[in-house]
Amino acid sequence: MALWGNNDAVGSGGTVSLDYSTGVVTGSGTTFGETGAAKVGDVIRFGVRGSGGTYFGDAAIVSIAGTQSLTIGSTAGLSGATIAGTDFYISELPVSSVKDVTYSESSSGTDDKIIYGVSDADTAIGGPAGYEKIDAGWVGITTYVDNHGNLRVKREVLVAMSGITTGNIPYPTAEG
Repeated sequence: MALWGNNDAVGSGGTVSLDYSTGVVTGSGTTFGETGAAKVGDVIRFGVRGSGGTYFGDAAIVSIAGTQSLTIGSTAGLSGATIAGTDFYISELPVSSVKDVTYSESSSGTDDKIIYGVSDADTAIGGPAGYEKIDAGWVGITTYVDNHGNLRVKREVLVAMSGITTGNIPYPTAEG
């Protein structure tokens, strides 16, 4: 597996529930392990970003028991809230970002930081105010509210590369 995958929207059919004590993710209507679906080494992103959705965080997939069961390596990058019947999507983003607590949803009360795959086509579309895309590749976006109540955004290209595949994953909003 490459250090940096090129797909930020591998597959997301169905819903998932997580047992925090065992790290086992149970899917409903999922296709884990099948061609073109989640595989070991990918990252599962729980919940939906933006548009008022709830995002629970990311975790690396360490084993797949079947099309409806997989195990994550750690729950440290998750919010701790119950994940049951939740939307998800799979990304080939670098697992190292999941292990970095600054990119963890569990760091509530601090800056909100997440990595997105940005395709060549996405760079021409533009995003909501403050989220304009800068280069194709893996882009880290940090959002925070300044002392005047204004949403601020910092973008940094972690790896510039063409060939990233995205699937209309929404950018974060001031709500989440």
